[in-house]
Amino acid sequence: MKLFPAIDLRGGKAVRLYQGDYDQMTVYNDDPAAQARAFRDAGARYLHVVDLDGAKDDDTANLPAVAAIAAQGGLYLEVGGGIRDEARIRRYLDLGVNRCILGTVAVRDFDFTARMANTYGDRIAVGVDMRDGFVAVAGWREVTPEPGIDFCRRLAAAGVKAIIATDISRDGTMQGTNLDLYRQLLQIPGVEITASGGIAALSELDALAAMGCHAAILGKSVYTGAIDLAEAVRRFPQ
Repeated sequence: MKLFPAIDLRGGKAVRLYQGDYDQMTVYNDDPAAQARAFRDAGARYLHVVDLDGAKDDDTANLPAVAAIAAQGGLYLEVGGGIRDEARIRRYLDLGVNRCILGTVAVRDFDFTARMANTYGDRIAVGVDMRDGFVAVAGWREVTPEPGIDFCRRLAAAGVKAIIATDISRDGTMQGTNLDLYRQLLQIPGVEITASGGIAALSELDALAAMGCHAAILGKSVYTGAIDLAEAVRRFPQ
């Protein structure tokens, strides 16, 4: 199972939110590129980056931070947050980003998302964020009436090959991830599932790997030391 330590960007800094609340934010590093190097030095080979300003306000102010991370090399880099047209996809890929994550646009322009998935293949993933089981968009501030699992089935049928599924209620809480959600999602054929939100112990990574999860995103747990990233990488060689 692949491990993606996470860097959330806001105002050019590496931060974490609590349950997606922009008013409950902790800054962990003023230099996101330095944070990426620390993860790489701990043995990470993959990195998950979210532009929170882009997701919330369709802002590109964090582009220099993404560029600095990409320029360092040594990490497979996936980026999401505010990617809503092909021009921004191309801009990120040209910077050296390996995979772009579509979020809000996947709900609001499903046909575009299917086209991008079929055009760029495994360089496109869709982030499906769920609150109380329903898809949330616009930086998690709006909840749609569509159940997240149903939406994931639609994405897979449309040709999307990778889904990053987040239970917002668990994100940043250190209360454990929603294992039942991933058991259900892993029944969908033809799509790789990445677990995100609330992972707080190595035992949860063991459980996710045992059920066949493709990857897991580690956020607050590695910043607080609840999970030692180097130890996790040794357990799940990258």
